[in-house]
Amino acid sequence: MTVRYKVFRAIWSSWKEIFDEASDFATQIGKDRIINISHSCDKNDGVVTVWYWG
Repeated sequence: MTVRYKVFRAIWSSWKEIFDEASDFATQIGKDRIINISHSCDKNDGVVTVWYWG
């Protein structure tokens, strides 16, 4: 297996929208494959990254 990630950005979306998208994705791939979920914000650009085994 390799480490993979998927990024969700909030330039035009709300935090709720990108957290919902990230949590839906994490639910789809399953808890056994999740490594971590991280987030950051710089001015109006919010980012949520889901790290997982793929």
